[in-house]
Amino acid sequence: MENSWSEKRLQLKEKFIDAIADTMDLYGIVPSVAKLYGIMFFEDEPMTLEEMKDVMGMSKSNMSYAVRALVDSKMVVKLDNKKERKDLYQAESNFYTAFQNFFATKLQREMDVMVNAIGEVTPELKELILHIDTPDDVRKQALKDLHKLVHATEYYAWLQTFIEQINEGEIFRKKADGDRDADATNGGK
Repeated sequence: MENSWSEKRLQLKEKFIDAIADTMDLYGIVPSVAKLYGIMFFEDEPMTLEEMKDVMGMSKSNMSYAVRALVDSKMVVKLDNKKERKDLYQAESNFYTAFQNFFATKLQREMDVMVNAIGEVTPELKELILHIDTPDDVRKQALKDLHKLVHATEYYAWLQTFIEQINEGEIFRKKADGDRDADATNGGK
């Protein structure tokens, strides 16, 4: 009987791991990488690359790529301690922290790329607008383009504030405050 309970637990766990893989795919994480995160999410102990390779049935190079992608997105951390001279990795199991790490990293990258592009394009666009030999139709279109970049700059200033709120955990405080309010309303239950 206990074996059937264990099998049921494994089936349920696998169902959740598949859901993690499906949702992470929405955010550009390759399904095999997302599945690895899901497997590591349920592990109580840190894992070595070799252990991950065995569980996933992937080559060592693919496993190394998958782990690097998860470490870069801060969904998995490389621990300072080692197991038999092998690096250990552990998944971030707190979804609030995982969200915070993943989205702050991705949004910061987007913002850095776009702000850099705006910074490079804007002076040349202004020069094009102001140049005496620029045809009027090109000047008008360049001016419209410049207005779009000004709007984009405003958006990226807002996005930087949002990223800072994510990094500081500020967006989670409202949830925590709501939980405290609900507890107080329910008599602390």
